[in-house]
Amino acid sequence: MPNLIQDLKEGFLSVRSAIAFLILFSCGSHAANQERTAPPGVVKEEPPFRKKMYTDKKGVKMPYRLFIPPSYDSSKKYPLIFWFHGGSGRGSNNEAQISNENEKGSHVWTTPDNQSTLPAFVLAPQCPQNENWGNPEWNDVNSALQSAMEIFALVQKEYSIDPDRIYLAGQSMGGFGVWALLQTYPELWAGAIIVSSYDNFTNVRAITRVPLWMFQSEMDMTVPVDLVRQMVRQIKKAGGTPRYTEYHKTKNEVWDEAFAEPQLIPWLASQKRGVSMAAPK
Repeated sequence: MPNLIQDLKEGFLSVRSAIAFLILFSCGSHAANQERTAPPGVVKEEPPFRKKMYTDKKGVKMPYRLFIPPSYDSSKKYPLIFWFHGGSGRGSNNEAQISNENEKGSHVWTTPDNQSTLPAFVLAPQCPQNENWGNPEWNDVNSALQSAMEIFALVQKEYSIDPDRIYLAGQSMGGFGVWALLQTYPELWAGAIIVSSYDNFTNVRAITRVPLWMFQSEMDMTVPVDLVRQMVRQIKKAGGTPRYTEYHKTKNEVWDEAFAEPQLIPWLASQKRGVSMAAPK
């Protein structure tokens, strides 16, 4: 009987995760459709993100934005934040991935105060409309994520990036990409931040190699909090020590809270690839 109960619980969670995936995808597609009629000039570019376009060998294009630290000196090594936007950031306008609900997650790193603590580059590729940064069932590097990784390689080649201080950050649908990259290339990342997203792990042990801070709302109607709590337990059982913050009066706009956390920048700045650092209290 205990095994039957456990099987029923796991089946219920699988159904809920599938529903969450469909909701995240459909909500993002709706927002992307609205993007076409949005008035111009909605992007706040203080400090500025450079507007760029990547074209692969087959001619497939991916827009991206790149923030370069004002103090950039090519003789020094700099951290990089690899930002994966939520569903509303999809498209080809090279704006939505760093504006509106994706603004805080992309711009928080660029303020003068935070640059003084963590003088990082911010790389923000834009996922094509009707595509996803990943699939929580497979955690494969799909075509969109592959293009993002190729852009990342170009930025590493062109600028002086510290390979030991490369950080992943993603919210909602963008979290799918972060989970996929954590499980596919765990050796590359110094730390990761995931906001309001979930995954059905295919390589949970890989995740334990990277310092991780997860944010979730108890009231989130898209990503059920019990899924995320179960994920935290899975990572801990595999030997990881994820940091987890759960909000109890916030719905799915968790990014408003998460990217305002006072310890977010100090925590991330303390992480280095291959070195486990204690989180600041």
